[in-house]
This record gives sequence, C-alpha cells and structure tokens, in this order.
Amino acid sequence: METEKKIKRSVLKRQKREARKEAAEGGPITASMRNVPTSPRKMRLVADLIRGERVARALDILKYQAKSGAPKLEKLLLSAIANWQAKNPDGKLEEADLYVKYIWVDGGRMLKRLRPAPQGRAYRIRKRSHHVTLVLDSLKKEETVTANQTNA
Repeated sequence: METEKKIKRSVLKRQKREARKEAAEGGPITASMRNVPTSPRKMRLVADLIRGERVARALDILKYQAKSGAPKLEKLLLSAIANWQAKNPDGKLEEADLYVKYIWVDGGRMLKRLRPAPQGRAYRIRKRSHHVTLVLDSLKKEETVTANQTNA
C-alpha cells in the first residue's frame, strides 16, 4: 500500500504564491471565484477530479458530475477559457491544447450563527464559504520548451 507524503502547509502556501506570480507574468491564464457559499471540503472533491485534465475533458467531467460544486466550477472554467480567448484573439482554442495546470480551493469567510439547544444552551453553526483559483496553460508551449532543452 502506497503512502502519500503529506506536504507542509508552508510549502503549499509557497507553491500557491509562486503559481500566482507565474500566472501574472503573462504565461498561464487565471480565473477565480471568491466567497462562494459552500464548504471548501465539498468543492475540493470536485476540484480534484479536473486537476491536470485537458479543458474539453474537464468540461465533460463537470457537466455530468452530480456534486453541488460542479456547476460553479464549470462556470469558472468557462470564464478562464474566455480569459484565454481575450488574451489570444488570433489563437484557436482547439490548437492551443489547454489544460488545468493548477486549481486550489481556499477557505473563505465564515458566518457564525447560534442555534437554540436544550436546557438554555446554544450550539454554534458555522456557515462556510471558499475561494477557488484556476490556472490554465497550454501543452504546446511546454512541449516546445522541453524540445529546446533537449537540443541544447
């Protein structure tokens, strides 16, 4: 049985920060949703399904997924595709060979409420929300970079 090595939280934060910087430099395309009113745990289950997939396959997965976060992620993925088309007006989507490079779900703000409980007590209810960030990149760009490195 394989054991997956757990990554430290500080390492994950650094990876996310580097991914944001890389995306801002003009390489990959990003799209994000903020304060979506469902728990981050539910959305992470759906996000894990499309991580690393090509865009067409990811859209198919999300279209037929029964989980509650799938329609929201589908809308986010379509937004990222629209961002790519705005950045590359001459490029064709089929030729670009886009894939989901990174996707992460962070916890958002939490609304705290009280529910009456027996014998004068109160139970705390936490209504969670989350932020999702999606980064798309082209496979063709990476293939040319690896080809140049092997030739050099």
